Amino acid sequence: MNTQDVATPAQPVVADGTGGLYGTARGWAMLAVALSVFLALLDYAIANVALPDIARDLHASSSASIWVVNAYQMASLVTLLPLAALGSRVGFARLCRAGIVLFMVASLLCAVATSLPFLAMARVLQGVGGACIMSVNIALVRFIYPHAEIGRGVALNGVVVALGVAMGPTAAAVILTMGAWPWLFWINLPMGALALGVAAFALPDTPRTDAMPDSTGSVLCMLAFGLCIMGGDSLAHQQGVVLSCFLLVAGLATGVLLTRRERHVPHPILPVDLLGKPAFTLAFISGFAGFVASNFYIVSMPFMLHDTLGLSSAQTGLLITPWPIGILLSAPVIRRVADRYEAGVLSSIGLSITACGFLLLWRLPAHPAIWDIVWRTAIAGWGFGFFQPPNNRAMMVAAPGMRAGGASGMVQVARQAGQTVGAMGVAAFFGLFATRATHDCLFMAACVALAAALISVSRLLMKTA
Repeated sequence: MNTQDVATPAQPVVADGTGGLYGTARGWAMLAVALSVFLALLDYAIANVALPDIARDLHASSSASIWVVNAYQMASLVTLLPLAALGSRVGFARLCRAGIVLFMVASLLCAVATSLPFLAMARVLQGVGGACIMSVNIALVRFIYPHAEIGRGVALNGVVVALGVAMGPTAAAVILTMGAWPWLFWINLPMGALALGVAAFALPDTPRTDAMPDSTGSVLCMLAFGLCIMGGDSLAHQQGVVLSCFLLVAGLATGVLLTRRERHVPHPILPVDLLGKPAFTLAFISGFAGFVASNFYIVSMPFMLHDTLGLSSAQTGLLITPWPIGILLSAPVIRRVADRYEAGVLSSIGLSITACGFLLLWRLPAHPAIWDIVWRTAIAGWGFGFFQPPNNRAMMVAAPGMRAGGASGMVQVARQAGQTVGAMGVAAFFGLFATRATHDCLFMAACVALAAALISVSRLLMKTA
């Protein structure tokens, strides 16, 4: 029997990044990754549904209650790269387990919160815990699967991501029918305990770097992302244009300073060494643009269904469901081909199909039938599910083994930064084109997805040059 076939608490699996794991060891390890990722992503959107209840119970305004969502998102995004570097130092499995523990503690604090500032700070801790998990999950997949099968693992991970994001609002609706909003956070304790229990023995020990993370680079990285997010969000909502521009300029200037500093660091927080590789950079830009496009759809479509077409909240929720279903349906296909064909081919096909789906939604008749919305949405979701795994795989295989943490962090930065910019774009469209904002957002989603497809296919042209 292969010594890696079975993992026990007394004998953790060791992976060297070349052969991966096999048999039950691989199954248990992927279950641990799936449970932890599902925990982090389910909570990403679970609080949105309860914002009116939270605002009422904590005596806060509706606008102030949005910080319950923003605090989690901002804390997660600004800490992704520093935590990815820390994972390379302490071990990806150890950081993932620490993230689950921190997430559970923060969930407890959220559940007992009696004021909005306290709840927002607890959500910051949750965001950091989620970032501990998400910054290393793709890196763990790289060590769980042999090199020739990484695409399969990334595709399976993508299914879990889609489920986590899609089930957040639905799970929140179910929980709120049975209890008050604190139960949205209490539920994380048994889920976290299950994830931690499996992760405690199943996640593989991975090679670690001896280099200490760059603390100055970490601070600059968090400042650069944080200032850009705050400035961009304020500008999108047309709140203090001068201050917004100042924050954006300050964030960009900090980013330039960070980039110049990281060029001379052996293990940079911002992986400028990886960004110097055209294959990695093009995959990153394709991923970022793809998620910008997806969030133009995800954020604006509920408004179109509810406000423009006059559908109920329940109908709106159901008509968003074909998006994750499409992603799930693409998984069996992409798992078979992700390791056989180049990302420049597969991701470009997926993004083009997504763009077609968005264009079809943009061209919906004034009074569409339910089926008209369903099949168009499913097409867009299927294409998006076809695009992600090979693109993420391309980023991971372009990085040397000891830089897996930085590559994994950048995969998540592409996703979260793209989602953030997409949401900002929707807010700006709502402010500029109030009467046709939702309609125009779908056209913008199609345009950005098509641009991402062109960026993706340029990888093939680069090879032939």
